[in-house]
Amino acid sequence: MKSFLRLTILPVQAPMLLLLFAVSTYLGMHWSRPITVEASELASLGTLIWSAECLQALVVVVVCTMPDLLLRQISTMMAASRVMSLVVTLLLVITGGLYLLHMDVLSNVLILGSSVLLARLDLARIRVQPQPLLLAALLSLLVLGGAGLGRTLEARAQPLPTPPQAGRASDNRAVPNRMIPHANRLLNQAQKAPVH
Repeated sequence: MKSFLRLTILPVQAPMLLLLFAVSTYLGMHWSRPITVEASELASLGTLIWSAECLQALVVVVVCTMPDLLLRQISTMMAASRVMSLVVTLLLVITGGLYLLHMDVLSNVLILGSSVLLARLDLARIRVQPQPLLLAALLSLLVLGGAGLGRTLEARAQPLPTPPQAGRASDNRAVPNRMIPHANRLLNQAQKAPVH
């Protein structure tokens, strides 16, 4: 009971957790904007982009939550041989550089990474230091929950498309439908006119 009570007042003691939730909600709204499509072929692409954004957020949370463990594993692997060291270095530099060249991605990564680091510092300030894997899992749930809430809010904020009414031409066909009788009338007058 005492641990549950401490968990419920944790956002009050560490307000950077609320900031992380707000940042992830905003990012979730931002990720949803370019993938709101009407065509059924692009709907699967939108889901794929959303999944890639969530995977990117998970990677940022894991890297910012336990950088010492990751760096230790990478350095152990690189110390095994010089070839492995060269391969790992080139792979990290090339793929990371190409990925972060897109400014939208870089800004999202920096904002989310800074928020996760601030939340970790706030938890360390109040002496809440769970195991790194548990902390990464909890912060990942917080970030993905905020991003899901942001996506839901963005979907509700957009107006629903109005279905076309029966017997009424769509806007892009309204002008040609009005012009066809006029064109037929002109064509008939041209055919009836005497040729000199």
